[in-house]
Amino acid sequence: MSLVAGVDSSTQSCKVVIRDAATGALVRSGRAAHPDGTEVDPAAWWGALLQAFADAGGLDGVEAISIGGQQHGMVVLDAEGRVVRDALLWNDTRSAQAARDLIAEVGADAYARRTGVVPVASFTATKLRWLRVTEPANAERVAAVALPHDWLTWRLRGYGPAGESPLGPVLEELMTDRSDASGTAYWGAGGYDRELLVRALGHDAILPRVLGPAEAAGRTPDGILVGPGAGDNAAAALGLDAASGDVVVSIGTSGTVFAVTDAPVADPSGTVAGFADATGRFLPLIATLNAARVLDATAGLLGVDHAELGRLALDAEPGASGAVLVPYFEGERTPNLPHATASFSGLTLANTTRPSIARAAIEGMLCGLADGLDAVLGQGVDAQRVLLIGGAAQNPAVRRIAAQVFDVPVTVPEPGEYVADGAARQAAWVLAGERPTWPIAAADPMAVDMREVIRRQYAERTAAGATR
Repeated sequence: MSLVAGVDSSTQSCKVVIRDAATGALVRSGRAAHPDGTEVDPAAWWGALLQAFADAGGLDGVEAISIGGQQHGMVVLDAEGRVVRDALLWNDTRSAQAARDLIAEVGADAYARRTGVVPVASFTATKLRWLRVTEPANAERVAAVALPHDWLTWRLRGYGPAGESPLGPVLEELMTDRSDASGTAYWGAGGYDRELLVRALGHDAILPRVLGPAEAAGRTPDGILVGPGAGDNAAAALGLDAASGDVVVSIGTSGTVFAVTDAPVADPSGTVAGFADATGRFLPLIATLNAARVLDATAGLLGVDHAELGRLALDAEPGASGAVLVPYFEGERTPNLPHATASFSGLTLANTTRPSIARAAIEGMLCGLADGLDAVLGQGVDAQRVLLIGGAAQNPAVRRIAAQVFDVPVTVPEPGEYVADGAARQAAWVLAGERPTWPIAAADPMAVDMREVIRRQYAERTAAGATR
């Protein structure tokens, strides 16, 4: 039996799955936690990766491995391969002004045309501009810029600072894939846009070489074949084997809505990011900063677990009797309101109840994602079904309310680590030379059960601008 490993180095943790390369059957798995916060020392990711390998029983028998990782995070290295400062993660919004400055200098239309995206605080280019303005001495030290999965792939292959790695700081050996490169705001159809990089950082720097979908990055010091890796959303799409007509709605730390398309998308409004996928196609995507943690916060407020939160929500009528939560607890990326706050509105003595509050939280979270689905469909994407994934998708109330919010049939695949699974599929692809056809189990689609009151109320509250 040939084994392959896939890694999901996410915001919250590192997960590893080891699968049979031929059938996709899960053989073993492991995980380790990441530290909290919106800036993290990348050494913590490397330590968690090694812990997750150990938790999975090691890599004995593994012939190929790929890493999927959180997108956009800024990993800056000096000439000796050392991390210049802690990485700013995708959900660090301090670079919001830098995004506005870059758009003012280049133009939203030009950014969309050149890179497929318009800068927001999440993207790497804005973080580089923030570094240049706020920490100029650190910016001057930057010799190379990588993303989390690029850096981990580099370390896995034996590179790194002298004294900490067997092969030393060969910055030219940094590798990435087109899906992760497409989230930087300095990469487009023609490759890296060096002028945009210099505009952000202030000088040129070494960037990871962009590999093809099944091109090997090299081998580990122990001889394991290493795939190019991918950004987390592209890896999830590959793990789900998403095809044309599928729109994936993922409810994790962030919420994402994305589809696989044959043609690129360039949205000058910046609402839809025209990312690349991990197969050679494209991945138009919106992301929200407020997803599963909206439910965490509401469950904590009510003193219940997630199961009870769902039961309470289903005791309330659709529309929560007029109670509406606009859940911008940590600012928001879609819409681009980095300094916004959340708001509860429409409360009366009659509807200020535990069921209405629970229902309003789930409805608010899903309405933000439904707005994103509308934006993706507005780019000409065809949607035959929504694939609802993430831990929150297992809550019966979230599923039922999703069918009342999304105007597309909803299918919930069996629970899985789809980012890590996608990375494992990629590893098998690199190993065998052809894309594997592993089966995906899913529940029967839920019929559309639209309750217009839910989205109408939410639209009225967001239009009122109460969160700005």
